[in-house]
Amino acid sequence: MTAPLLDVQDLRKEFAVRAGRFGFGRAMLAAVDGVSFTVSRGETLSLVGESGCGKSTVGRAILRLIAPTAGEIRLDGQRIDDLPEHRLRPLRRRIQVVFQDPFSSLNPRLTVGDILAEPLRNFGLVHGRAARAERLGQLADAVGVAREALGRRPHEFSGGQRQRIGIARALATEPELIVCDEAVSALDVSVKAQIINLLADLQDRLGLALLFISHDLAVVEHLTHRVAVMYLGRIVETGPRRALFAAPHHPYTRALLSSVPVPDPTATRRRIVLGGDVPSPLAPPPGCRFHTRCPFAVERCRVETPALRPVGEGHVSACHFDTEPAPG
Repeated sequence: MTAPLLDVQDLRKEFAVRAGRFGFGRAMLAAVDGVSFTVSRGETLSLVGESGCGKSTVGRAILRLIAPTAGEIRLDGQRIDDLPEHRLRPLRRRIQVVFQDPFSSLNPRLTVGDILAEPLRNFGLVHGRAARAERLGQLADAVGVAREALGRRPHEFSGGQRQRIGIARALATEPELIVCDEAVSALDVSVKAQIINLLADLQDRLGLALLFISHDLAVVEHLTHRVAVMYLGRIVETGPRRALFAAPHHPYTRALLSSVPVPDPTATRRRIVLGGDVPSPLAPPPGCRFHTRCPFAVERCRVETPALRPVGEGHVSACHFDTEPAPG
């Protein structure tokens, strides 16, 4: 069996925050609490969940933009979570990122050509003015930006064009994995579809692996191979796209999918409205973390933490009722 390109095991990230009545105390906020998954070469894994569930923190820890508190992150079999910066630097060209806001992630003082040339210089990938100009032209062509626009600055482009530039910058180092952190959430619907199609085309042509972080399941359905659903710092269900969308097991996954608009205006779908608020990660509830909002919760859910159990081929879910008939 081929080893995965990215292997994340029991990843944890805690932040020290102010606590107490006057903010003089300290408490630990577990933003990510024991997350494990793999991404194979050429595969897209989508990490989905509500805002604040920890999915972006997972992406930043994998990129080593923040240091993980515990766990292991392996890139092509090599552990990278504990590498010092001087040893991590050569590996950074193999894993790149596309951020949510295409405007704030691009230096407004630089031209597009300078932005795309920066990673080429940092890693010594091209030598000579002619070779650099040719490579910049290839990157512009790959993402659908006119070569004549390389001399312009980010503010002269639309949001969709700026995101194409961000994707071109990520491609400059010829990475094997790209982390897309809400890469289309700030775009209009029509532009969003264009960027999704561009990412899918680039993946087919270049064999890229994608970790696609999103809260939009309608977008995920058209791009991903597998889906991992997060709730309050933990993964509650993972499975192949078709299996998870056709037969979700976890009540939280069912609620998320019930809010996805259906393409047929005459079709009906029963919307599952979750009661209550998401608990604070400073004091997560015992047992199943979803039990405070789950319509099927019983006493066992309040005291016993469910483990991820197989519910199909490559499909796992963390719900006690996956081994027992669910109420209702």
